Amino acid sequence: MSSPLNLDRIRYAPWTLIFCPQNLPTAFMRNVDPAELAKFERLAARWWDADSEFRALHQINPLRLDFIDRKVSLAGKSVLDVGCGGGILCESMWERGATVSGIDAGHGPISVAALHARERSAEIDYREGTAEEFAGDSPGQFDVVTCMELLEHVPEPSETIAACASMLKTGGSAFFSTINRNPKSWLFAIVGAEYVLNLLPRGTHRYEKFIRPSELEAWCRKAGLTTAAIIGLHYNPLTSAYALRSGVDVNYIMHFRRINDVVSGTP
Repeated sequence: MSSPLNLDRIRYAPWTLIFCPQNLPTAFMRNVDPAELAKFERLAARWWDADSEFRALHQINPLRLDFIDRKVSLAGKSVLDVGCGGGILCESMWERGATVSGIDAGHGPISVAALHARERSAEIDYREGTAEEFAGDSPGQFDVVTCMELLEHVPEPSETIAACASMLKTGGSAFFSTINRNPKSWLFAIVGAEYVLNLLPRGTHRYEKFIRPSELEAWCRKAGLTTAAIIGLHYNPLTSAYALRSGVDVNYIMHFRRINDVVSGTP
């Protein structure tokens, strides 16, 4: 098991400035849930510990990476990972030959990501902030935008989606992963994953924040994106293994394309 990262070595804001909502400017707080942000700040130092609370992220990363790579062939692509956390997916996409940028609203996670990349000389551009903040300076800049396990943690998912779409080049691809909203997903993703199997810390998810595929598709369509693929992410408690296959009752990934310059219904 790897030891927690030494955050004191990071050349960003002092680690003593741990998330404090009242000290942040109003613009920064746009479409950010302070409670959700604080939750991941507390765990940030253990992001790269594969036996920590982030074990599930480490386990599913090869699956989502391969899915993305099969759809877009990452080598040579410019990629932005929105809500990148500690950089697990970012580094994997960089290893596949992509030019990668990662943004996250949390100071702790983005600091961990930057330190881990520096320790292995991974050339990844990490920045602290939200998709909405980043979008103004990056219209039509990326071949691929990924936003994994984030939408169910922000107040307005449609705003994040619109920002992601605006940063895509025409012909570019967006990937969103989240959790469906139905009785089965409540039973599996909250009761099972958080309280029975202890796959995730208790309180990681709130049922009312889950997103049906039809809702995600509608928001993406409004943002000028066209659905290309959808696949379910499944966990087998008997083998402790994850797999991608049909069936999107609980976790799922959707792939969208920006086929023209229409974003949010505006020519």
